Parts: sequence; C-alpha cells; structure tokens
Amino acid sequence: MNNRICIIGAGAIGRALAVFLKLDNKNVTLIRGSIDNLLTYEENISVVLGDGTELTAEIEIATLSNFQSLDGLIVLTSKSFGNRNLSAALKDKVNMSPVIILQNGLGVERCFIESGYSEVYRCVLFLTSQLLTESKVIFKSIAISPIGVVKGNLKLLNSAIEQLNTINFPFRAEENIEPIIWKKVIANCVFNSICPLIEIDNGIFYRNNEALSLAKRIVKECITIAQTVGIHLNEAEVVENILLISKSSEGQFISTLQDIRRKHKTEIETMNFEIVRIAQKFGKENMVNETKLLGELIRLKSESNQEKS
Repeated sequence: MNNRICIIGAGAIGRALAVFLKLDNKNVTLIRGSIDNLLTYEENISVVLGDGTELTAEIEIATLSNFQSLDGLIVLTSKSFGNRNLSAALKDKVNMSPVIILQNGLGVERCFIESGYSEVYRCVLFLTSQLLTESKVIFKSIAISPIGVVKGNLKLLNSAIEQLNTINFPFRAEENIEPIIWKKVIANCVFNSICPLIEIDNGIFYRNNEALSLAKRIVKECITIAQTVGIHLNEAEVVENILLISKSSEGQFISTLQDIRRKHKTEIETMNFEIVRIAQKFGKENMVNETKLLGELIRLKSESNQEKS
C-alpha cells in the first residue's frame, strides 16, 4: 500500500489529524470535501491541545479534481450526509485503497459497501474538536479511538492503524465495533439534539439534572431499538459515558450547533432519524417519540436558519 494518507474533510477533525500526521513525518494531504476545482495550496494549521500546548504544521490542501487516483489510505472526516455523492466521486479514484470512516452516525458506510469498495473500516471517535478559526483547532482526546472491520480483515486493519496512529490522536483495532458504534450514536442523539436546541455547551448534562433526565429518556428509547437488532447495551454505562463526555468537553459546542450557526446542513439524519427508521422497520416507532421529536426540531431549526441566508 502507498504510504500517502488522504484525509477527505477539512473540518476540525480532519485538520487536527492532518497536523498530527505531518508532525509525525507522514505523507498527508487534506482534501476539501464540499469544495472542488481549486488549485492545491499549503496552509499553516495550529492545534491547541487540552493542556494548552499548540502544535503547528504546514499542510497540503487539495480538492478531488486535483487527483486522477488516490492511492494510499483514504480517511473520511467529512459530513456523513455527503457520503452517497462522495462514494460515487471516489469509486474510480481509490482502486484497492482502504477507506476508514471517521464519521458519526448509523449506516454511514452503507453506500461504500453497496458500491463495491474493497476495504471499508469504521472508527468511533472519543475526542472533542472545535474550529476556532479556519487555521486553528481546539482538540482534546478522551480515549483511544477504536476502528473495526466492515469489509476487509484485522491484518489489513492493523497495517492501516500503524500508518494512521500518532501520540496525540491514537487508534486501536476493535474486533466487534458495532456495539461501540451504537453506544456513540446514542450519545450523539443526546448531544446533537438537546444542546443545539437550547444553544448550550456540552457540559449541561453534568451541571443540570433536568437536562440529564431528558438525556436518560433518550438513552432508554435508543437502547430499546438497539436490542431489537441484537445490540445489547448497559443503560447505566451509556449514561455514564454521556456524563464523561459532558464533563470533559464543558465549554465546547457540539458540531450540530456549530453547523446550524454557520447555516450548514446537519448530520441529524444519520443520528436520531436513523434510529427512527430502524424503529419503523420493526413496527416500534412509538417507542422513540422523544428521539424523533428532538430530531424534527433540529431539522426545523437547521432548515429555518438556512432559509435566512
């Protein structure tokens, strides 16, 4: 495998990962996910760590039209709602290259499997990251982020992780990634719907008992649907994980709130509404009423904000 790492998506996660890889002497290119037909250029990007340390690197930035092929490791940090178009755009460029998806949501890998990609892996991120400016990111790692096989094998995955791993943004192989995906998605359903609606930072759930009570109700609904598809999660563990994220990211604003404020589309379709779609499939839509309502309110808030632009 070519040792180049192509990160598609120039948001907070993509920019931070690119800096860490470049400082680790890796061959990395950051590719804009939502913009095309730009000349390749270099940009100094800084990452501020949790202890206040600031790391800076000059990163090559390009768009997909700059490449006839993308050999090496393909890492997706772009918004998941663009995956179907991205899958089509990449199909003739990636050849046999592994695709590692660093995105939130359920089923975000589906279009790549349906399109016949040879290697597809899912990562669950345990970190917080937020753009301060286009060239500066706040980044804090909470735990090592696991990556599991969707299509491929553990040997190939371990090879990709060796290439991708850095001290500030560590990864590990996970044999059973699906329960971890569900656990994270349930947390996403909580943070990405409640926080944007009341326009509050992530710390609200460990500061406010009423917010935590609502979060627990969402967790209960989502766990019921997870059990329906054979994913058995401990409710107390999921709530404890939400409290850990809330405390460790106090003062930071969830990505959905940032998207709404920038008048961008949100990823709520692969969070709340994917849970609702699965519930509908099994005739259990009435069991996710609050999860659905919060999703509808986020969709309405996002669409209304975009109409003002």
